[in-house]
Amino acid sequence: MTDHHQTNLMTLTRYVLEEQRQHPDATGDLTIAMNAVQLGCKFVEACVRKARLINLVGLAGNTNVQGEDQKKLDVLSNEMFVNALKASGKFSFMVSEEVDDIVVVPEELRGKYCITFDPLDGSSNIDAGVNVGTIFGIWRLPSGPRATVEEILVPGSEIIAGGYCMYGSSCNLVLTFGGNRVEGFTLDPAIGEFILTHPD
Repeated sequence: MTDHHQTNLMTLTRYVLEEQRQHPDATGDLTIAMNAVQLGCKFVEACVRKARLINLVGLAGNTNVQGEDQKKLDVLSNEMFVNALKASGKFSFMVSEEVDDIVVVPEELRGKYCITFDPLDGSSNIDAGVNVGTIFGIWRLPSGPRATVEEILVPGSEIIAGGYCMYGSSCNLVLTFGGNRVEGFTLDPAIGEFILTHPD
């Protein structure tokens, strides 16, 4: 995928860091939060690619908040995202399609963001080998780490980062930080990095 003669790659991490430099008041918290999202996407991509080989297809025996039957990969993907996001220390609350209640992060790991996500959208198609993906949106909580659950309901215009990651013949992550700009990255499995392939 990556031109191995190209040495000045715009990786997703580099892109986010360069965006951070454009805002002198930035703390780096959103950069760390996006690294956690990126890790979740890489993990899900690896599982989707080998789902049939390691018996991750089929039902898990549960239903999600929409009343849909959960697949094994739904459960695993959700656990990975929750753990990665929690460990980042940048989120206070998480809203996942796979969990009935809001995930409240322990106080010592809380941050100033809330995230909503579907860790594996379209998973009912996973057994047929059809593309599936992750959808996410991140917003800043008005009271930061001291926020209450009541503060997570905000208009969509408050989302500061959002996107999706599609898992198929290639793994593509499409991301926006607002400002009418949308960037597309493709995972290069040879180096394990998302590379900017579809600039704004």
